[in-house]
Amino acid sequence: MEDASSTSGGFALGRDRGPSLAVWRWLAGGAVIVLAAALPFALSKYEVFELTLVMIYAIAVLGLNILTGYNGQISLGHGGFFAAGAYTAAILMHRYGIPYWATLPAAALICFVLGVLFGLPALRFEGPYLALVTLAMAVAMPQLLKYFEGWTGGQQGLNLTKPSAPAFLAIDRDRWLYFVVLVVLVAAMRIAANILNGRSGRAFVAIRDHPIAAAAMGIHTARYKTLAFGTSTLFTGVAGALAAIVIGYVAPESFGLFLSLSFLVGSAVGGIATIGGAIIGGAFIEYIPNLANDISDAAPWAVYGAAMLLLMYAMPNGVVGTVVPYVSRTLRRIGPLKAAFAGNGFAANDED
Repeated sequence: MEDASSTSGGFALGRDRGPSLAVWRWLAGGAVIVLAAALPFALSKYEVFELTLVMIYAIAVLGLNILTGYNGQISLGHGGFFAAGAYTAAILMHRYGIPYWATLPAAALICFVLGVLFGLPALRFEGPYLALVTLAMAVAMPQLLKYFEGWTGGQQGLNLTKPSAPAFLAIDRDRWLYFVVLVVLVAAMRIAANILNGRSGRAFVAIRDHPIAAAAMGIHTARYKTLAFGTSTLFTGVAGALAAIVIGYVAPESFGLFLSLSFLVGSAVGGIATIGGAIIGGAFIEYIPNLANDISDAAPWAVYGAAMLLLMYAMPNGVVGTVVPYVSRTLRRIGPLKAAFAGNGFAANDED
C-alpha cells in the first residue's frame, strides 16, 4: 500500500523526508501575508499610503512581467494602459456614482480589450520595433486625456472622494484602502501563477524561447501573443484603477512617459520573468526616486541611475531572479532537506 504520508497534493510530510517543497512555499507565503496584514497598525498613515502605492505598482509590474518576461514582447507603453484604468475608475465614480469596487472589473475589461486591439497590429513587429510601437501609447495617452475634457476634466483632471471603511471596522480610510489593495495583489499573484503554470503560460514561454519551434508544435503564436498582451494590460488597468481610488485624483500629467519607463525598470530590477519580483519592482518605483532626492537635491537622477546600475550589475537577473535560485540551491545542500527536495522531483546535486 502506498504511504499516505507521501502523497497529499504536494503537502506531504514523509516519515524521514520532512516537509515537502510545497509546504515550505505555503508557509512562507502565509507568513508574508500575516506580516503584511499587521504592518499598517505599526506604521503612520503616510507610510501606509506609501506601501499601498508599492502594491499598486507591483500589480502593474506583474502585468508587464507576463508580457515581457514570459512572452518576450517589450512594451514601453504600459503607463498608457495604467492611465486608461485610472480614468475608467475615475469617470465611473465621479460622473456616475458607481461604487469604487465595481470600477475594478470595468477597468480590467476595458484595458483587456484595449490590449487585444493594440496587440493585433503589434504582431507585425518584434524587439525594438515593437517597443517603439508601444511607446506611441505612452506618448499619446496624456494628450488624448486632455482632448476629451468633457469626460476627463482636461488638464485639471478629476477629484475623487476616497471610500471609507465599513462601519463595523474601526480603521481609517488609508488603512482600509491598504487592505483592499493587499487583497487584490494577492489575488492577482495567484491568478498570474495559475495562468503561467497552465497551458497558456507554457505557450507564452515557448513563443518567447523559440517562436518557430512553437509554431511547428502547433501553438497558435498570433493568438497567444495577443492573449499575453491583453492579459498584461488587464493587470495594469486594475492597478491604474486602484491608484485613482487610493490617491483620489487623476490628471494627464500623472501618466507621462516616465511612468512607462518606471514599470520596465521595476520589472528588470525585481526579476523580469518572476511573479514575486513585481513586489520588489513596485518598491523600487516608489522608494528609490524619493531616496535619490534625499541624498542629492542637485542630481537626484544621477543617484537613481547609480542605484539601478548597481542593482543590475550585482543581480543581472533581478533581485528575485538571482536570490531565489541561490536560496534554492542552498536549501538543497542542507542535509535534512536533501531528501525532501529529491522526493519532490529535484535532484540533490541540481545546480539550476
